Amino acid sequence: MTATVVIDNCSEEEAPDPDSIRSWVDSALAGRAEEAELGIRIVSEAESAELNTRYRSKRGATNVLSFTADLPDIVPLPLLGDIVICAPVVLREAREQGKQVQAHWAHMVVHGTLHLLGYDHDSEHKALIMEAIETDILTSLEFPPPYATEAITDIKTRLENQNP
Repeated sequence: MTATVVIDNCSEEEAPDPDSIRSWVDSALAGRAEEAELGIRIVSEAESAELNTRYRSKRGATNVLSFTADLPDIVPLPLLGDIVICAPVVLREAREQGKQVQAHWAHMVVHGTLHLLGYDHDSEHKALIMEAIETDILTSLEFPPPYATEAITDIKTRLENQNP
């Protein structure tokens, strides 16, 4: 798998180093894409809020937004799209949720990358699948599970008992 990741840090907040970000993207893409190109833009709360309002009709900043490249099939590019991560929100959430900052950053990168690959959480079943994949990826990177341990067990049990 070959991934090209362009990182643009426009935030004044501290962000992970580009090599870490690229390794998290690679982990999310592993076994899911042969080659891929994507951009990651790290932004302020103001920019995140503006994008969230414009593209999702939701007020306020959010942790991560994903914008898939909508290319016609005849264009043979491995462009997945762009991920926008709001550094102040990620840092605040990590503190409020008692998570390691680096682990929460990794989660947001993996989450955004999975969205670019077509995963979503707009139904309970899809959310269970996405959360299980995120958990597997993050624990393989030796980060703690992003969801409570009881939730992980519940996710796996419910997936085994649910039809798509």
